[in-house]
Parts: sequence; C-alpha cells; structure tokens
Amino acid sequence: MASSNGNHTGATTIRIGSRESELALKQTHIVRDALQKAHPHLKFEIITMKTHGDKILNVALSKIGSKSLFTKELEIALEEKHVDIVVHSLKDLPTTLPEGRVIGAVCEREDPRDVVIMHPKHLEASLATLPKGSVIGTSSVRRAAQLKRKFPDLVFESVRGNLNTRLRKLEEGDTYHALILAAAGVMRMGWEDKISQYLEEDTCMYAVGQGALAVECREDDSSTVALLSPLGHLNTTVAVIAERALMCTLEGGCSAPVAVHTKVTEDQLNLQGGVWSLDGSEELRHTMSTPLAEPDSSSDSLEQPVKMAKVSTTPYTGVVSRQGLDHFMSQAHNLGVNLAKHLLSAGADRILQAAKEQNNANLPSNNPNLPPSSSNGQKKEVEVNDS
Repeated sequence: MASSNGNHTGATTIRIGSRESELALKQTHIVRDALQKAHPHLKFEIITMKTHGDKILNVALSKIGSKSLFTKELEIALEEKHVDIVVHSLKDLPTTLPEGRVIGAVCEREDPRDVVIMHPKHLEASLATLPKGSVIGTSSVRRAAQLKRKFPDLVFESVRGNLNTRLRKLEEGDTYHALILAAAGVMRMGWEDKISQYLEEDTCMYAVGQGALAVECREDDSSTVALLSPLGHLNTTVAVIAERALMCTLEGGCSAPVAVHTKVTEDQLNLQGGVWSLDGSEELRHTMSTPLAEPDSSSDSLEQPVKMAKVSTTPYTGVVSRQGLDHFMSQAHNLGVNLAKHLLSAGADRILQAAKEQNNANLPSNNPNLPPSSSNGQKKEVEVNDS
C-alpha cells in the first residue's frame, strides 16, 4: 500500500483501479508497464470493478443525465484506500475532481482523431459515398452534431456497449452501415486494419482529452504523486489543460456538443474550439494561440526534464503542477479560458443551453437503472466514454 507521506519501499505493492472492459484493461496495462519500467523494485496489482455507466446499456449517454458515470466507483475505491491509483480515459474525467483527488500524470496521447469503421458490405465506401439514409452508430452528441452538418443525408443513431459489443452489432447485424469511434481505442484494441476513414478537424473535431490516459491519485499521497511523475508527457499535459479549461469555462458536457483540436509546437500552443447545436444547424468555431516560453529565459523548453513539486488543482483542472512546467501550464489554462470566453461572447452559451434543455426534456423518467441526481456541486462536463 502507498504511504501518504513517506517513500515507497521494496515491499510495497501499488494497487491500480481499472474498469473491467477489455479496452480499459489494455489501457491500465500500458500504465502498469510504464510504472514497472520506471520503478522495477515495486510490485503492481490491478483491481477491476464495474462502474454505473458499464451497467446502463439501453439508454443514450446524453439522455442519462448523470455525471461521473464511468469514474464514480473507481474514485470511491480510491477515497476509501482500496486502491492507490486509478487509470482513466482522460475524456471520462470531469474538469472538477472530487475533493482530495488529483491527476498525478497525463500519459502521452494516442491519435486523438475519430475514425469510421464500415459494415463489411460497405468496406470501399466513405461517409461521403454511403447511400442516402445510411445509419451511422455513435454514442456521442459531439460527433453526431458535427457529422449531421457535414452529411445531412445520413442518419445518426445511438449505439451502446463496450467496443467489442459495438463492433459485433455492426458486423453481425444490419442496423448500422458504419460506426464512429475514437482512433485511440481502436488502435489500443489492435483493430487498425478495420479503420476505413480518419476524420480530420474540418469534418469532426475530437473530444476534450480524447486519446490521453490520466492516472488519478489522492492529493495527500505525496509518495504516489512523486511515483507517477515519470509517466507525465509534457506536450500532452499542456494540450489537455487548455482543452479542459475551455470545457470547464463553457460548462459543456455529454449533453452538449463541444469539441477541440490542439497542436503543440516547440514554442507555441494552438487551440481550436467548437460548439454546435444538437442538429448541427448552428456552429461556432474559433482558434487561439499562446507562446510556450518562460518570460525571462530563452533556455527553457517543453522537452526539458522536470521534477515533481507542489500539487495545484485549482488553476489546472485537477492536473498536478510540476516544477519547471508551472508557467507552461498556466499559459495553457489561460488559453483555454480565453477561447471559451470568446465563444461565449459569440453566443455559445445560448447554443449550449438549448442543447442541454433539449436533452433534459428527453430524459427517461422513473427508470430504476438510472442513477439519482447528485447535489454535490460537481459539474457534468465530460463527453463520457464515446470510444
């Protein structure tokens, strides 16, 4: 078990919490293997559990009306010290974490784009060449809104279940002509040969944090915070801080289409953000940039090694601050906030509110499978599990 204020010893076993799905375990193995390489003297044990979102498979995510669907049980296990760290797809994590929890590391991002997997009958097709009325399966209002705007002759319907289940529904049934999935999940499953089309930002921008893995731990567990430091990827960290700051300021979520496209160069961070109505008829996009350089030193670089220092959750949407990187994190956070304010001033608040009201009006009532509303003030801000 991890010590809350001491160093890990050779006898320590670090317990890693994970969802039970094949993709979740593959992602947890990535983190475990990286930790084992960085700390060969330690032992690592994976503890799996089902989350509430894993159990609700007959309702579209945007209509469930709850937050932390794929993280709550894991975070309870973390709070109660049944596990020491938890591995998440970063896009599943709200930008406001429960009190006492932090993101100790953001791992290097896999390809954040979305991809198309075609039904075996349409392997040579693209979204642009599918017949009118073709049904596209996606659990994401973000994807559906953007693609409705681009391909108005296609029909977009919800498809739930883990990746294996969704792929089986596509390949063994006749309901869907294609699925839209996150490239990262498809690649981690080893299914690259099934990808028919990659969607670029002019067609479909991706979800906040998509493609990145986050490792959550307890804020007061200083030895574990330090242990996670080697896993942090600097370019990915500043990119997702900007994206999460945008989302937090917009107060978007799984019921409202918000998307991003981020590019990090040696000395600059570019962030494009977008907001859509549910039917795709309204769109707001804007791009802003910020330099990534210390104001009084030309020798600092994002590629320099950094050491773990303080934990600072308030300005950086839950991500641990690191010595030598704090200034870059601040610049990234400010970029996300400023872009969100620009979008809000251009009417994003009206579009997002209308989308939320439309989804709320369609919420299933008296469904015993749905979680009760929470009153703990944690914002509903992520487009959960649209793998």
